Amino acid sequence: MSQPSAKMIVTRENRIGDIDPRLYGSFVEHVGRAVYGGLYEPGHPEADACGFRNDVLALVRALQVPVIRYPGGNFVSGYRWEDGVGPLEQRPRRLDLAWRSVETNAIGVNEFVRWTSLANSQPMMAVNLGTRGLVDACNLLEYCNLPGGTQYADLRRSHGVSAPHGIKLWCLGNEMDGPWQVGHKTADEYGRLASETARAMRRVDDSVELVLCGSSFSNMPTFPEWESITLKHAYDEVNYISLHQYFTKQEGDSADFLAQTVELDRFIGTVVSACDYIKAVRRSPKTMYLSFDEWNVWYHSNGADDHFMRDNPWHEAPALLEERFTFEDALMVGGMLITLMRHANRVKVACLAQLINAIAPIMTKTGGGCYRQTTYYPFLHASLYGRGVSLQPTLISDKYDSRRYTDVSFVDGAAVLDEEERTLTLFVLNRNLEADMNFAVELRGFTAPPRLLSHTVLHHDDLTATNDLDREVVTPHLSDTATLTQNGLSTPLKRASWNVIRLEVSQKSI
Repeated sequence: MSQPSAKMIVTRENRIGDIDPRLYGSFVEHVGRAVYGGLYEPGHPEADACGFRNDVLALVRALQVPVIRYPGGNFVSGYRWEDGVGPLEQRPRRLDLAWRSVETNAIGVNEFVRWTSLANSQPMMAVNLGTRGLVDACNLLEYCNLPGGTQYADLRRSHGVSAPHGIKLWCLGNEMDGPWQVGHKTADEYGRLASETARAMRRVDDSVELVLCGSSFSNMPTFPEWESITLKHAYDEVNYISLHQYFTKQEGDSADFLAQTVELDRFIGTVVSACDYIKAVRRSPKTMYLSFDEWNVWYHSNGADDHFMRDNPWHEAPALLEERFTFEDALMVGGMLITLMRHANRVKVACLAQLINAIAPIMTKTGGGCYRQTTYYPFLHASLYGRGVSLQPTLISDKYDSRRYTDVSFVDGAAVLDEEERTLTLFVLNRNLEADMNFAVELRGFTAPPRLLSHTVLHHDDLTATNDLDREVVTPHLSDTATLTQNGLSTPLKRASWNVIRLEVSQKSI
């Protein structure tokens, strides 16, 4: 029996679009130990004068995350931003209704902006449209972005922050379609509120970019009608509509789990269609872009989290959402990144949810060290090498059927051309769980043979392998199996593997 095979044809002129660097954003919510015991731990041996952990910052900086969404998430729908500014001793302790925890407010907008600067990133701020509304959103925007001479700008200055933060990217609430959301609204209620809030915020600062809440996931009963209704209200006032999606695994069904990127692709396509339908209805020249500002794998901790919040409420920074990601989860994250790259013409912002401790690639021990989870690596590779022009590859691959999906390609991939550096990076996922694959690449539109820069592989024989504080067993390595050809290369792909193939290519096209 012959070994299964796949081929990728990459044509230089077959461009999807420029990749916005914000495609590799992330997310920090006031939930669990994401903030307290995560990025902030006063008294820790690695803490700086502000209480920020330098060891955590080093791992975040390495990811080169351009934008970080804050402060939620579900948390924002009950958040009073004024509680988190001003003298620390005057900040109230509040009940966080979203996660049934106690919020100390030791970290607020000024501290988080300072932390993002240390992380070489920018904040993506969310406003509370659950329990609050238009006035509070405008007040927060004034506090953050105006230089002075008005109440809230002067309030910021009185808090020791003389220069405005200049935050450009703002979310108009969070998951307002979800019955779990504090202040949940119907599509018409939210659409009108978001439209009015957006108009008012632009009067405060007309340079901001605004994100409308789309559906919380693709199986919501109101999807995609929610998109249609809310965009009818707010199309002219916003720049993006959001998507959220977390993928889970049924026990023992790895083949179906890894095939779920098919669903992700359909989800994006349907939202694009809804946006373009409203564009046509309104006869608008404007194109609506997408902000995929929550995405990840999330299923390991769900039962324990629900049980804890029900039976043990009102703890300070409880250990919630602390997924122990497996090697298999890293493969799924890689597949999701490939899908996002292939939609770079419409998906301009995306946020891996989250960054530290809560469903995160970085984990910490309170008072101790920190480490990279398995999912850290595909996100790192995409952020470092997935910038430039997304090319549309032609993929020819043997296929399989899973429980829910048919004709799933064993091999999935994306191609990114960095014209300035003259590099072509191929991101390749082998979903074949049983056998290695013969893989060939054919390049078209390049005038000279390529030169192989590196072939990085993330593979482990055990799909359930995890990393921990004492030992990171799932780590990438360099492979020397690739053979260059006149117009491409060939290499075996390890079964169940994430591959990053970097090539130097010619400057001129034919």
